Amino acid sequence: MSSLSRRVLTAGLLLAVFVPAALWAPNTVWGALVAIVVGAAGFEWARLGHFTHAAARGYGIALGLAALAMPALAGAAWPALQDGLVMLAAAFWIVMAPLWLSRRWQASSTVLRAVVGAVLLLGLWAALMDLHARGADVLLAVVMVVWIADTAAYFAGRRFGRHKLAPAISPGKTWEGVAGALVALALYGIALGRFAGVPLWPLLPLLAVLLYVSVLGDLFESWIKRVAGMKDSGTLLPGHGGVLDRIDALASTLPLATGMLMWLEAPL
Repeated sequence: MSSLSRRVLTAGLLLAVFVPAALWAPNTVWGALVAIVVGAAGFEWARLGHFTHAAARGYGIALGLAALAMPALAGAAWPALQDGLVMLAAAFWIVMAPLWLSRRWQASSTVLRAVVGAVLLLGLWAALMDLHARGADVLLAVVMVVWIADTAAYFAGRRFGRHKLAPAISPGKTWEGVAGALVALALYGIALGRFAGVPLWPLLPLLAVLLYVSVLGDLFESWIKRVAGMKDSGTLLPGHGGVLDRIDALASTLPLATGMLMWLEAPL
């Protein structure tokens, strides 16, 4: 089976699990499913930081259990804690990630790596919980931004890719791929405007911002893998690598998208 065939098959299987869960799973089941993903991604993140296998496993389990336990332990304070996790992760992607990449930080400190991983993965979990609580239509509409951008960039880059986006970080990514993703998201935005009644202003500019952050998440994980000397974060998902390889753009995009929704809902 070719690499593309494995990639498509794995994506199909993931969709077969994710979409029904998004549509019909109660919040508790959804939270448990996402906590498992966070735990698996946490293990891979720790391995990229050269934790021992036992330490990486413990780190992943701790993140997964933290995600499961936080709503119950926080009680009435949970909504504020959830918002804080989302905004902390969004702030990292807006401020720290560009600095990290531009200055090529190695960040070899185990403590620093553990803290950053917790901020990013628990922020993603909090964003997914918030979006799911808003309704399956909102959750899928936001996640579709990343899926459409990833798919369009992959095929546009394969077909037209000539100019490297960041060759020192990820040689496979091209400006043509980004352009293809931008066009696809513009069409998606127009479709939302036509069929869902979403106003094109400020939707299209916000989609462009989310594309930027999606690419940033992809490049950030690529840099972490390059520093670690690893091609993929893991081998769990054939054609995609590891769990972290599959959710890197989601981890950067969803907290910011959730923050945007909070901002749009805030009273003037």
